[in-house]
Amino acid sequence: MTETLRDHTQQTTRDAGSSAQPSESTVRRLALCLSTGTLIWSALSFVYGFQPTSEIGWTLTDLGGLAFQFGLWALITLMSRTGAIGVTRTARVMLTVERVLLAPAMVWSLIHGLFPAARDELWLGILDIFWPLSMLGMFVIGIKVVVAGRWRGLARVWPLVAESWAIVSIPAMGILGASLGGVVAATHLLVGYATLGLIIAFRPELVRGEN
Repeated sequence: MTETLRDHTQQTTRDAGSSAQPSESTVRRLALCLSTGTLIWSALSFVYGFQPTSEIGWTLTDLGGLAFQFGLWALITLMSRTGAIGVTRTARVMLTVERVLLAPAMVWSLIHGLFPAARDELWLGILDIFWPLSMLGMFVIGIKVVVAGRWRGLARVWPLVAESWAIVSIPAMGILGASLGGVVAATHLLVGYATLGLIIAFRPELVRGEN
Protein backbone atom coordinates (compact mmCIF):
# COMPACT_ATOMS: atom_id res chain seq x y z
CA MET A 1 0.00 0.00 0.00
CA THR A 2 2.80 2.40 0.94
CA GLU A 3 4.61 1.60 -2.30
CA THR A 4 1.44 2.28 -4.30
CA LEU A 5 1.00 5.66 -2.62
CA ARG A 6 4.64 6.52 -3.30
CA ASP A 7 4.29 5.63 -6.99
CA HIS A 8 1.11 7.71 -7.19
CA THR A 9 2.87 10.70 -5.59
CA GLN A 10 5.81 10.45 -8.01
CA GLN A 11 3.46 10.25 -10.98
CA THR A 12 1.50 13.25 -9.72
CA THR A 13 4.74 15.26 -9.41
CA ARG A 14 5.74 14.33 -12.97
CA ASP A 15 2.30 15.27 -14.27
CA ALA A 16 2.45 18.62 -12.46
CA GLY A 17 5.74 19.40 -14.15
CA SER A 18 4.57 18.49 -17.65
CA SER A 19 0.83 19.23 -17.87
CA ALA A 20 1.12 22.97 -18.41
CA GLN A 21 4.09 23.18 -20.74
CA PRO A 22 4.05 26.36 -22.86
CA SER A 23 3.89 26.10 -26.64
CA GLU A 24 6.98 26.47 -28.81
CA SER A 25 5.83 29.90 -29.94
CA THR A 26 5.40 31.03 -26.34
CA VAL A 27 8.85 29.73 -25.41
CA ARG A 28 10.41 31.54 -28.37
CA ARG A 29 8.56 34.75 -27.60
CA LEU A 30 9.71 34.80 -23.99
CA ALA A 31 13.27 33.85 -24.96
CA LEU A 32 13.49 36.56 -27.61
CA CYS A 33 12.15 39.08 -25.10
CA LEU A 34 15.13 38.21 -22.91
CA SER A 35 17.61 38.55 -25.79
CA THR A 36 16.09 41.80 -27.06
CA GLY A 37 16.04 43.49 -23.66
CA THR A 38 19.60 42.39 -23.01
CA LEU A 39 20.84 43.64 -26.39
CA ILE A 40 19.25 47.05 -25.79
CA TRP A 41 20.88 47.51 -22.39
CA SER A 42 24.23 46.14 -23.53
CA ALA A 43 24.34 48.40 -26.60
CA LEU A 44 23.48 51.51 -24.58
CA SER A 45 26.04 50.53 -21.94
CA PHE A 46 28.76 50.24 -24.59
CA VAL A 47 27.89 53.76 -25.76
CA TYR A 48 27.30 55.55 -22.44
CA GLY A 49 28.84 53.23 -19.86
CA PHE A 50 27.28 52.23 -16.54
CA GLN A 51 28.05 55.64 -15.03
CA PRO A 52 26.97 58.09 -17.77
CA THR A 53 28.24 61.64 -17.74
CA SER A 54 25.23 63.21 -19.50
CA GLU A 55 21.54 63.53 -18.75
CA ILE A 56 20.55 61.72 -21.94
CA GLY A 57 23.02 58.99 -21.09
CA TRP A 58 21.40 58.36 -17.71
CA THR A 59 17.91 58.37 -19.18
CA LEU A 60 18.72 55.96 -21.99
CA THR A 61 20.78 53.54 -19.92
CA ASP A 62 18.15 53.46 -17.17
CA LEU A 63 15.41 52.72 -19.70
CA GLY A 64 17.70 50.20 -21.36
CA GLY A 65 18.11 48.58 -17.96
CA LEU A 66 14.33 48.49 -17.66
CA ALA A 67 14.12 46.71 -21.03
CA PHE A 68 16.61 44.16 -19.69
CA GLN A 69 14.54 43.72 -16.54
CA PHE A 70 11.46 43.03 -18.62
CA GLY A 71 13.57 40.38 -20.32
CA LEU A 72 14.43 38.91 -16.92
CA TRP A 73 10.74 38.87 -16.05
CA ALA A 74 10.11 36.90 -19.25
CA LEU A 75 12.87 34.46 -18.27
CA ILE A 76 11.38 33.96 -14.80
CA THR A 77 7.98 33.38 -16.40
CA LEU A 78 9.49 30.77 -18.69
CA MET A 79 11.25 29.09 -15.79
CA SER A 80 8.02 29.01 -13.83
CA ARG A 81 5.96 27.57 -16.67
CA THR A 82 8.51 24.88 -17.53
CA GLY A 83 9.46 23.97 -13.96
CA ALA A 84 13.09 24.89 -14.64
CA ILE A 85 14.11 24.76 -10.98
CA GLY A 86 11.64 22.06 -10.00
CA VAL A 87 7.93 21.77 -9.25
CA THR A 88 8.13 21.81 -5.46
CA ARG A 89 6.76 24.50 -3.19
CA THR A 90 10.33 25.64 -2.49
CA ALA A 91 10.94 26.16 -6.20
CA ARG A 92 7.76 28.22 -6.55
CA VAL A 93 8.70 30.31 -3.53
CA MET A 94 12.17 30.99 -4.98
CA LEU A 95 10.70 32.38 -8.20
CA THR A 96 8.14 34.42 -6.26
CA VAL A 97 10.90 35.93 -4.11
CA GLU A 98 12.84 36.81 -7.26
CA ARG A 99 9.82 38.60 -8.67
CA VAL A 100 9.44 40.50 -5.40
CA LEU A 101 13.08 41.62 -5.66
CA LEU A 102 12.87 42.47 -9.35
CA ALA A 103 9.67 44.54 -9.27
CA PRO A 104 11.02 47.44 -7.14
CA ALA A 105 14.26 47.37 -9.14
CA MET A 106 12.14 47.94 -12.27
CA VAL A 107 10.36 50.83 -10.57
CA TRP A 108 13.77 52.33 -9.75
CA SER A 109 14.87 52.09 -13.40
CA LEU A 110 11.72 53.82 -14.61
CA ILE A 111 11.75 56.66 -12.07
CA HIS A 112 15.52 57.20 -12.13
CA GLY A 113 15.42 57.37 -15.92
CA LEU A 114 12.43 59.65 -16.40
CA PHE A 115 12.47 61.87 -13.29
CA PRO A 116 15.94 63.38 -12.76
CA ALA A 117 14.71 65.54 -9.89
CA ALA A 118 13.98 62.41 -7.83
CA ARG A 119 17.41 60.82 -8.25
CA ASP A 120 18.75 62.05 -4.92
CA GLU A 121 15.67 61.09 -2.91
CA LEU A 122 16.24 58.65 -0.05
CA TRP A 123 13.30 56.43 -0.97
CA LEU A 124 14.67 56.01 -4.48
CA GLY A 125 18.04 55.06 -3.05
CA ILE A 126 16.29 52.34 -1.05
CA LEU A 127 14.68 51.01 -4.23
CA ASP A 128 18.13 50.98 -5.84
CA ILE A 129 19.20 48.27 -3.39
CA PHE A 130 16.85 45.85 -5.13
CA TRP A 131 18.88 46.03 -8.38
CA PRO A 132 21.88 44.05 -7.03
CA LEU A 133 19.66 41.91 -4.82
CA SER A 134 17.58 40.83 -7.81
CA MET A 135 20.72 39.97 -9.78
CA LEU A 136 22.13 37.93 -6.91
CA GLY A 137 18.79 36.17 -6.72
CA MET A 138 19.09 35.27 -10.40
CA PHE A 139 22.53 33.78 -9.68
CA VAL A 140 21.01 31.50 -7.05
CA ILE A 141 18.29 30.49 -9.51
CA GLY A 142 20.95 29.75 -12.14
CA ILE A 143 22.59 27.30 -9.76
CA LYS A 144 19.21 25.69 -9.07
CA VAL A 145 18.55 25.24 -12.81
CA VAL A 146 21.79 23.26 -13.14
CA VAL A 147 21.07 21.16 -10.04
CA ALA A 148 17.44 20.45 -10.96
CA GLY A 149 18.40 19.23 -14.43
CA ARG A 150 14.93 19.79 -15.90
CA TRP A 151 16.29 21.93 -18.72
CA ARG A 152 18.73 20.07 -20.95
CA GLY A 153 21.88 20.68 -22.95
CA LEU A 154 23.10 24.27 -23.17
CA ALA A 155 19.79 25.49 -21.75
CA ARG A 156 20.70 23.74 -18.50
CA VAL A 157 24.17 25.24 -18.04
CA TRP A 158 23.87 28.63 -19.74
CA PRO A 159 21.58 30.21 -17.12
CA LEU A 160 24.46 29.94 -14.67
CA VAL A 161 26.77 31.61 -17.20
CA ALA A 162 24.23 34.39 -17.74
CA GLU A 163 23.27 34.81 -14.11
CA SER A 164 26.85 35.13 -12.95
CA TRP A 165 26.64 38.70 -14.31
CA ALA A 166 26.60 40.37 -10.91
CA ILE A 167 29.31 38.07 -9.56
CA VAL A 168 31.62 38.94 -12.47
CA SER A 169 30.67 42.48 -13.43
CA ILE A 170 30.43 44.28 -10.08
CA PRO A 171 33.94 43.21 -8.99
CA ALA A 172 35.25 43.97 -12.49
CA MET A 173 34.00 47.55 -12.30
CA GLY A 174 35.46 47.90 -8.82
CA ILE A 175 38.88 46.55 -9.81
CA LEU A 176 39.21 47.78 -13.40
CA GLY A 177 37.31 51.04 -13.06
CA ALA A 178 34.02 52.18 -14.53
CA SER A 179 35.30 52.35 -18.11
CA LEU A 180 37.06 49.01 -18.61
CA GLY A 181 34.88 47.25 -16.06
CA GLY A 182 31.84 48.56 -17.92
CA VAL A 183 33.09 46.92 -21.11
CA VAL A 184 33.41 43.64 -19.22
CA ALA A 185 29.87 44.01 -17.87
CA ALA A 186 28.33 44.91 -21.24
CA THR A 187 30.17 42.04 -22.93
CA HIS A 188 29.04 39.62 -20.25
CA LEU A 189 25.43 40.58 -21.00
CA LEU A 190 25.91 39.52 -24.62
CA VAL A 191 27.72 36.30 -23.79
CA GLY A 192 25.31 35.44 -21.00
CA TYR A 193 21.69 36.56 -21.16
CA ALA A 194 21.50 37.47 -24.85
CA THR A 195 22.98 34.11 -25.83
CA LEU A 196 20.73 32.23 -23.40
CA GLY A 197 17.67 33.73 -25.06
CA LEU A 198 18.90 32.67 -28.49
CA ILE A 199 19.72 29.15 -27.31
CA ILE A 200 16.18 28.71 -26.04
CA ALA A 201 14.57 30.43 -29.02
CA PHE A 202 16.34 28.14 -31.49
CA ARG A 203 15.98 24.99 -29.36
CA PRO A 204 12.73 25.35 -27.40
CA GLU A 205 12.54 21.59 -26.90
CA LEU A 206 15.45 21.88 -24.46
CA VAL A 207 13.18 23.56 -21.93
CA ARG A 208 9.82 21.96 -22.77
CA GLY A 209 10.49 18.46 -21.47
CA GLU A 210 10.53 16.93 -24.96
CA ASN A 211 12.77 14.04 -25.97
